[in-house]
Amino acid sequence: MPPSKSVFATIGQDAPAGLVVFLVALPLCLGISLASGAPLLSGVVAGIVGGVLVSWLSGSAVSVSGPAAGLTTIVLSGIATLGSFPAMLAATAVAGVMQIIMGLGRAGIIALYFPAAVIRGMLAAIGIILIMKQIPHFMGADSDFFEDLNFSQVDGLNTFSAIGAAFRGLSPGSVLVGTVSLVLMLMWDTKAIRRQPWARLVPGALVAVLVAVGINQLLGAVAPEIQVRPEHLVTLPVISSMQQLVGAMTFPDFGALRNPATYGVALTIAIVASLETLLSVEAVDNLDPQKRHTPTNRELLAQGTGNLVSGLLGGLPITAVIVRSSANISAGGQTRMSAFIHGLLLLISLVFLGSVLNMIPLSALAAVLLLVGYKLTRPALYISQWRLGREQFIPFIITIVAVLFTDLLKGVTIGLVLGFFFILRDNSKAGSYLRNEPTPEDEPGLLHLRLPEHVSFLNKASIVTTLEQLPSGSRVILDGTRSDVIDHDVLEAIESFRRAAPARNIDLELRGIRSVAVAGH
Repeated sequence: MPPSKSVFATIGQDAPAGLVVFLVALPLCLGISLASGAPLLSGVVAGIVGGVLVSWLSGSAVSVSGPAAGLTTIVLSGIATLGSFPAMLAATAVAGVMQIIMGLGRAGIIALYFPAAVIRGMLAAIGIILIMKQIPHFMGADSDFFEDLNFSQVDGLNTFSAIGAAFRGLSPGSVLVGTVSLVLMLMWDTKAIRRQPWARLVPGALVAVLVAVGINQLLGAVAPEIQVRPEHLVTLPVISSMQQLVGAMTFPDFGALRNPATYGVALTIAIVASLETLLSVEAVDNLDPQKRHTPTNRELLAQGTGNLVSGLLGGLPITAVIVRSSANISAGGQTRMSAFIHGLLLLISLVFLGSVLNMIPLSALAAVLLLVGYKLTRPALYISQWRLGREQFIPFIITIVAVLFTDLLKGVTIGLVLGFFFILRDNSKAGSYLRNEPTPEDEPGLLHLRLPEHVSFLNKASIVTTLEQLPSGSRVILDGTRSDVIDHDVLEAIESFRRAAPARNIDLELRGIRSVAVAGH
């Protein structure tokens, strides 16, 4: 899809935002590769595909795609199950085909069933996790990969114990670099600075990273004992030519397609990647200042194509990812051009900028993510959710706690279950879907109960409760003539009531409601 004039109209905002996303995405891609037991290059390849290809296929203006932390355990177990990373690449390509089929089958509609309270809770939880997870990187005492969002870490620690360990082993140089970076970005966001035309063209994160590199080089000259240690710098593979890049890439083993286990791994990737993508784009649409809506079926098609290409080129599975998307919005990204630029920079960096980028301290990038995390979990969000009432606040808080102590998908699932509980409870209230609407022709004392236009299984509890509360000796017309659809479960419940009505001396007439067989009768 060629770029449009409207895309280039905001290039002044998209280019700096793309640069910030690139700086954040680079260590994330590398860290996820390490955590997945895959070659370092595979994460960067996935990030390039997500930026250069998926950004144009997707209907989202500000979402960023790439390798996701939520898929690391699946990739690890997939490599073990299939016996090699090239076999895993074949499964990734198959997963992409499955996602394309899901998109064509309009499976993206499930995103419409994610309650807003759960989505906000997920975003707030990710904000808290980002803050807590970046503290060890900020202090130069980290051993976990850069974008781990899980409570239990691969190094045996958890989110809280990792912070305690960081205080015991902090690096003065990392703390200095991280603090200066954070202060610079906070100053850059002040009104006095933002009023300057030049400040709007240069993102504060870029200034902070450049200053961080300068400080660390200066420390190397005057105080090498506190300079940021090499393991706490970006570690991009240094490749000097396109020929060397192609030689370093891994390609899929299509012989794995003869192994039935390949399709099981592919299905797992397709389902988890699709769910994470749908959750991410729903969340990103909530964060987008312009409140644009992402077509979810098109998103599944885009992600499926991305996974197909990523697998063929030796990349990890990809999804739409919240952290990079949030960084994009925070940096002022306006259109898909910012995501495209981030992917293009990842590609350029592989060949031309490896030695330069390896000078960036992770503590400076941690400072960037600390600010992103704060913006996701601002106190105002909690206040607004509280004011909406407990039906909105309880799922919101439970989702936060669940995501904090498990992982993204498990936490959101718990929040969804609680949200659906409130929906079902509200649907069970008597009279919600069955109303007494007598006509002039009805005799006095006759109850004329009408069903709504569409009666689903969610209405069953309300209807059964209403019928059970009818007093003995009632004269009732149960009218379904206005209903286009009546769920079979509801029809069974009505049939059971019809059979029991004579014992309660209830005179019941059914209109527009067909009789069905009741199991066990």
